[in-house]
Amino acid sequence: MDPIDRAIINGLQEGLAVCERPYLEAAQRLGLNEDELLARLARMLAEGVLTRIGPLYQIERMGGAFTLAALHAAPADYERVAQQVNALPQVAHNYAREHELNMWFVIATETPTEIAGVIDTIEQQTGCSVFNFPKSREYFVELKLKA
Repeated sequence: MDPIDRAIINGLQEGLAVCERPYLEAAQRLGLNEDELLARLARMLAEGVLTRIGPLYQIERMGGAFTLAALHAAPADYERVAQQVNALPQVAHNYAREHELNMWFVIATETPTEIAGVIDTIEQQTGCSVFNFPKSREYFVELKLKA
């Protein structure tokens, strides 16, 4: 990453304008043209420097819920279990970990009462016990890179 990439990452964390061309507004704010900003974002996404660009919602304010969950999948069954978990529309993302609980994922639902049902479904489909780690406090974590 060069200083411009770092400035883009820092600048976009401050938000995108709600307007017809938010990337044009962001590019102008960063001293770039829109095509250069979009090309750099596409490159950083392709290289895995960024995994997504999008809003963060406080789903609880909209009546929904999310939770962090984990399970242990036997190494021989890991791919099968991951496919079953990831096939559920309520599973937002899934991470492998080097830990007894080797699969961690986020469950997002339209209502808080749906969380238990999704966990039950995962347990029934995979044969694995799911551990639920609901959020107890909200933290804002911001990454600022030195330009």
